[in-house]
Amino acid sequence: MSGAKFTGEFKPDEVAQVEDRGYPLREVAERLGISTKSIYTWQKQVTRPAKVIKEVDAQADEIRRLKRDLVRVTEEWDILEKPTAYFARQSPLSRM
Repeated sequence: MSGAKFTGEFKPDEVAQVEDRGYPLREVAERLGISTKSIYTWQKQVTRPAKVIKEVDAQADEIRRLKRDLVRVTEEWDILEKPTAYFARQSPLSRM
């Protein structure tokens, strides 16, 4: 709603207000100017085991690496296509 970005340290505190201190979820969301869905999402993030968080981070790193590799390979492919097209136009039959 507000478009504000909240840090990783901030989210557990807000989730604790709902879970530990008993504040209504809707009240916390309204005070922050965010949707209740955001707090539900934060709850899932905060309650995930460290092992799962590391696995998700590792997968995200791998996806970023693969995307970089894809861009690089695509650029290399495009570079190699140009001489191929040039030499295809310069076939021996066209010299006659």
